[in-house]
Amino acid sequence: MTETLDWIRVGQTSDLPEGRVKTVTARTVSICLSHFDGQWAAMDNHCPHQRGPLGEGSIERGEGGKCWIRCPWHGWDFDPLTGAPPGGHEDTGQKLYRLKIEGDEIFVGLEPEPPHVRTVSDQMAESMVNWGLKHVFGMVGHSNLGLADAIRMRVEAGEMKYVGIRHEGSAAFAASAYGKLTGHPAGCLTIAGPGATNLLTGLWDAKVDRAPVLALTGQVQTQVFGPGAFQDIDLSSAFDAVSRFSQTVLSTSKHAELVSLAMKNALVERDVAHLIFPDDMQTNPSDAPASKPDGRMGRAVVKPSDADVADALNLLNAAKRPIFVIGHGAWDHMEAIAKLAETLGAPVLTTFKGKGLLSDSHPNAAGVLGRSGTPIASWFMNEADLILTLGTSFSNHTGIEPSKPIIQVDFERMQLGKFHPVDLPIWSEIGEFCAVVAPHLVRPADAADQVTELAERWDIWRKEKRNRMGEETAKGIHAFAIFDALSRVAPADAIIAVDVGNNTYSFGRYFETKGQRVLMSGYLGSIGFGFPAAMGAWAATQDFEWLKGRKIISISGDGGFGQYAMELTTAVKYGMDITHVLLHNGELGKITKEQKSGEWPVWETSLHNPSFAAFAKICGAHGEKVVSSDAIEAALQKALDVDGPALVEIMTDAELV
Repeated sequence: MTETLDWIRVGQTSDLPEGRVKTVTARTVSICLSHFDGQWAAMDNHCPHQRGPLGEGSIERGEGGKCWIRCPWHGWDFDPLTGAPPGGHEDTGQKLYRLKIEGDEIFVGLEPEPPHVRTVSDQMAESMVNWGLKHVFGMVGHSNLGLADAIRMRVEAGEMKYVGIRHEGSAAFAASAYGKLTGHPAGCLTIAGPGATNLLTGLWDAKVDRAPVLALTGQVQTQVFGPGAFQDIDLSSAFDAVSRFSQTVLSTSKHAELVSLAMKNALVERDVAHLIFPDDMQTNPSDAPASKPDGRMGRAVVKPSDADVADALNLLNAAKRPIFVIGHGAWDHMEAIAKLAETLGAPVLTTFKGKGLLSDSHPNAAGVLGRSGTPIASWFMNEADLILTLGTSFSNHTGIEPSKPIIQVDFERMQLGKFHPVDLPIWSEIGEFCAVVAPHLVRPADAADQVTELAERWDIWRKEKRNRMGEETAKGIHAFAIFDALSRVAPADAIIAVDVGNNTYSFGRYFETKGQRVLMSGYLGSIGFGFPAAMGAWAATQDFEWLKGRKIISISGDGGFGQYAMELTTAVKYGMDITHVLLHNGELGKITKEQKSGEWPVWETSLHNPSFAAFAKICGAHGEKVVSSDAIEAALQKALDVDGPALVEIMTDAELV
């Protein structure tokens, strides 16, 4: 019978000098190609000892001038013409491949590619797709290759998308932002050891801000668990505190069920779920069906009790100066909340995480309350005789006054009165509460005209903001000038990811929203969040119809951007339409400010930076530097008009925040 081979070109004769070896790839087969004594040979590239790459080894001369290919890892030798080892080694031998040279072209003969054998990883990746996992951010490496290949197949089938990042920490931040924006989990893929541990900061960001995320970490082979093999750490223990669900996937596991449990925990608990994939089980064959969410998820409807509704109406209908304080948890119910506020003539204050949920142009908008807020919100908090809180966590940064009468509505019972008692804790979905009370709200005839007061307070604050421009000197641009210009040019439906630092406080005070959605590292407050979060938000715009076409803007200081600056190349690679606004003051400005206010000497907060605009251009993005206030708006508009990644570097004064 005639042998049928696929002849695959692997290089040219000039690629490999006499007496050398190299690794080549035919289809997906890794081959050690050797050239010695005028002869050419091809063998399996993986040493049977620990799969060392023979093509990175050397040709050694033995007794009588005999040639051997020596593994670079532990010195095992193999005859390049027979694949056999010399005496003294395990008698395994290496597979040889047919080779031919035509002209100066080298071809290796492979048997026709067999059909793909479905694996455990395939079964689990198919289950993830069924559960709605649409995007994975990650880094492919030696201990996740089987899982990565299963993800590749789902990507090529058009069922999933993948973003290869430069640092695993940014993968976790991107997934966290994706979860905060959509309420659906994204995945983050890493290798064992340091790749996995690099996820932890971003996963903590997701956990404390209640964002669903699925972490997928490779692991060393099960046979070397425990003794201290390369990159072997106890990932179950490392991820125990940060994950709601964490499980090692073993050959005997119910693999599809593990995916169902992981995805359900992420979705229902709005938390981190974690699956650990030992290297050796990822390619085990499987013909078991993938899992689906059908019959596993109930409708999440929590309605308020009749007694709580009656008590709430008594308080709301009697209040002369009621205010609403809304947090990130209310983002999906803003139309109903706005109608309640309009009925009662109540100012709507937001937490910083809730910034933008009600446009600052709305007659009832009072802006952000707290450290990152406006004097408008503080004034109405002081004057209020009743506070209705919806989807807030009562952060000490927000400063909801506990001495005021408070109605708190939350669908999580543990959040009710979490930090101190409130007058009326109501267990309910926010939308259900609004629907029940709306028909029965009546504004008292003698209630204060707070809507007129709001307009007056906004006028006072806007005049004060403009007056602050008089503080600007040659040292740099005032933060107000930046966010005043951005308020004018940012699309009303933009998604804005902000970092941590003085830039963020200034954004909270000065930027006036028109309906934009804001993402931030809330309870963790992690510097470096901004740009990776923008990548996560961009990915979400590719996955959900209601987000398609929305512009992504990210904001950071030079300290925050520097943490994951190379992710700009990721944005270029995938054509991410992100406009990054970088406030460059040459220092960790917030820490400098804290040192000064705490009467500490200012120490080690200065930064040595490149020209970030030039860096952006080198990376293949649009970059522009701004050194005067009158050039900001045009530079921002130009960057927003770019269909792809753009960076505007604005030289600022660290004192003017």
